[in-house]
Amino acid sequence: MLFTIIAHDKPDSLEVRMNNRPAHLEYLKGAAGRIKVAGPILSAGDEPKPVGSMIVIDAASEGAVRLFADNDPYATAGLFERVEIRHWKAVLGDWVPKEG
Repeated sequence: MLFTIIAHDKPDSLEVRMNNRPAHLEYLKGAAGRIKVAGPILSAGDEPKPVGSMIVIDAASEGAVRLFADNDPYATAGLFERVEIRHWKAVLGDWVPKEG
């Protein structure tokens, strides 16, 4: 099953994000086969800054996704104000299997 993880950074936490980015990227590499897409959510304006994260991941259950999200180095460093986990269905995209 596919799930989205949408994590919202605490205000004024760019330094926490940048200090923990290498560990976060290593953590995601460990699940690379299950992660379909991942990246930062950016602020509006001419000079966008990261204000959150979005991951689409293939997992057996919402509980497994929650465990994955809770153990992310960004989460353990206290970066996130809140984290949303939702079931998600891929419909379009080069990586989405074609329905026949």
